[in-house]
Amino acid sequence: MKKTISRRRFFNQTIGVSAGAMILPLTGFKFQDKGKAIRPVIITSHTNDTGKNAMETGWEILRNGGSAVDAVEKAVNVIELDPEDTSVGYGGLPNEDGVVQLDSSFMDGKTYSAGAVGCLENIKTPSSVAKLVMQHTDHVLLVGAGALAFAKAWGFREENLLTEKARKIWLRWKEDLSPDDDWGVPEHLRNLKSSTSYWKDFPEVEHHYGTTNVIAIDSNGDIAGCTSTSGLSFKINGRVGDSPIIGAGLYVDNEIGAAGATGRGEDVIKSCASYYIVLMMKAGRTPQQACEDAMQMIADRYRKVNPDYLPVEKFVAINKSGETGCAMMKGTRKPAMSVRTENGYNKQEGNIVFPDK
Repeated sequence: MKKTISRRRFFNQTIGVSAGAMILPLTGFKFQDKGKAIRPVIITSHTNDTGKNAMETGWEILRNGGSAVDAVEKAVNVIELDPEDTSVGYGGLPNEDGVVQLDSSFMDGKTYSAGAVGCLENIKTPSSVAKLVMQHTDHVLLVGAGALAFAKAWGFREENLLTEKARKIWLRWKEDLSPDDDWGVPEHLRNLKSSTSYWKDFPEVEHHYGTTNVIAIDSNGDIAGCTSTSGLSFKINGRVGDSPIIGAGLYVDNEIGAAGATGRGEDVIKSCASYYIVLMMKAGRTPQQACEDAMQMIADRYRKVNPDYLPVEKFVAINKSGETGCAMMKGTRKPAMSVRTENGYNKQEGNIVFPDK
């Protein structure tokens, strides 16, 4: 008789109850393609017009027989170079000192190579630098001044990444940070209705974190992925999030699939979320189920210390067959991802694991 087990018991048996246990290999499981694989395919967590343009750029490379690595790089570059996107690359929101510091990781499933940069300043396309770290060094992660020197050695030009829009958002944050500091209008004018605010025609701070993930499978079935971000806005100088951490913000396994994360990087680092998602797909879970499993795993750990706390995360994933998944920790509007195949471009909705009541 076939024995059934509960979802919770399944987790406990396969990954243990500690974060460290999930890094152990899942022996006895072998991923199997289900039916005809959908390839080539490229996906991104970005669903705005820039995300769509990125998908079309990457698709042109894949359609002409190009590699997943090249398609991913060029697609991410489109997003990184958009000055209106305050979460990635040029135009990204700065740290607390008003300096834009960028993080990015790249992974090539075909060669099992990875490269990443952290706290990179003055370079618009950190993904391309991460790709070079992957292909032309025996290292995985370069940070700060060393990452910048490496980029300049390859001919990248230093440029100011702080756009006028991002600068104004940062200045507004500085003025609103505390009523007790000396930023803002003079104290004797603060409570006067006639006092004109410098910010009256400027929008509120849009968000505090944001990232892009791009993952592709080429016509040969090889998988590559990249995660790129300007990180947590107004972060402490030198802070590095999950995006340049292989296994956290990105993980690719050529035999299984790939996953990427956006959201609060500290939560993703502690949970090794992208690696976890890939392991769940290896165990037979669909990409959608695996993304939701990772959300549940993170929530379960926080409930032990603060039952009322839920972080904000978004995961995207794709398996070797081209099946995709997308999930968000909480909210009212379903998360979505952009997908481009030979059937065209479309936005695919995912699920909210803990919908707002």
